Amino acid sequence: MRDLLDSKLARFEQLERDMMDPAVQADSSRMSATAREHGSLARLAGRYRHFKDIARQIAEAREMADGDDSDMRELAEAELPELIGEREGLWDELLGMTIGGEDANRARCIMEIRAGTGGDEAALFARDLYEMYKRHAEAKGWKMEVMDASATELGGFKEISLSLEGEGVYRELMYESGGHRVQRVPETETQGRVHTSAATVAVMAEPEEVEVTLTPEDYRLDKFCASGPGGQHVNKTESAVRLTHLETGIVVQCQDEKSQHKNLAKALRVLKSRIYDHRKQEEDKKRSDERKSLVGSGDRSQRIRTYNFPQNRLTDHRIGLSLHKLDQIIAGDLQPVTDGLIDYERQQQRDQMGGLD
Repeated sequence: MRDLLDSKLARFEQLERDMMDPAVQADSSRMSATAREHGSLARLAGRYRHFKDIARQIAEAREMADGDDSDMRELAEAELPELIGEREGLWDELLGMTIGGEDANRARCIMEIRAGTGGDEAALFARDLYEMYKRHAEAKGWKMEVMDASATELGGFKEISLSLEGEGVYRELMYESGGHRVQRVPETETQGRVHTSAATVAVMAEPEEVEVTLTPEDYRLDKFCASGPGGQHVNKTESAVRLTHLETGIVVQCQDEKSQHKNLAKALRVLKSRIYDHRKQEEDKKRSDERKSLVGSGDRSQRIRTYNFPQNRLTDHRIGLSLHKLDQIIAGDLQPVTDGLIDYERQQQRDQMGGLD
């Protein structure tokens, strides 16, 4: 935790120096990326600087409390409880801000929702998840953009890719990665029987330009005509694109825009996020002997949540959380679930680290 905070503060201070560098200022794209990263770290770096200042004041006060000067000792002893209380509050705040690891303060992420087992009902459930995240993003003031979507004739989604941007967006949505199961009577069911189907969600931090660089030599570009449900052509020009990253074999396609240029730009953003996520998972495997967070592992094969419509119940299996207000949650009020997961993760970190002294 301290190592992470120190590295984030060092990075923030380096970015401050970079923003004053004439070479960076002359490169508009580099300056923009630097300023964006600097902004995303500003709150964390500011709180940690304040924390370190309070820790220094506590050390000085304790030194005075152990000294021979009775007046200074009395003054120090009077100040210590307030300083220690402030430090504890700051530490708790920092714990919350660093949940999610090195990517905790990313202001942009890519979300991919895919229908799983269950046919048309799974695709309709994928659409419901999309609507839930869309309404939640609107309530949070986040910006959401559809990167690509593959719709079904009944109005569901085989898969849909989204870009989300806003303060705290990755730290909150990272917990959505995994398998989501739904139990309900489908719209197509005539006998009133409850069916079970599933969808998977993947949430990936979106890297800055300087973190993942791609040249046309790094991927194969295929162009094709966009199509919609049932296979009918949306247009007759080759506006859709498919990118295959040669090193990893990762494949991304985009046909949401009518412009090939716009589809390529969107596909490159998704591809960079997948490459960044792939590299991060490889690093996690190398550190497999270290403690892994139960709720933040991002294991997409893990079934994380059940949405039971007959009982109006949502259950998050990772922390044993059950809420009997599924109607409100599916309508976009995801905050009680997110708060429960973040609180659990914060307590895990607190238990692992013990006291500050």
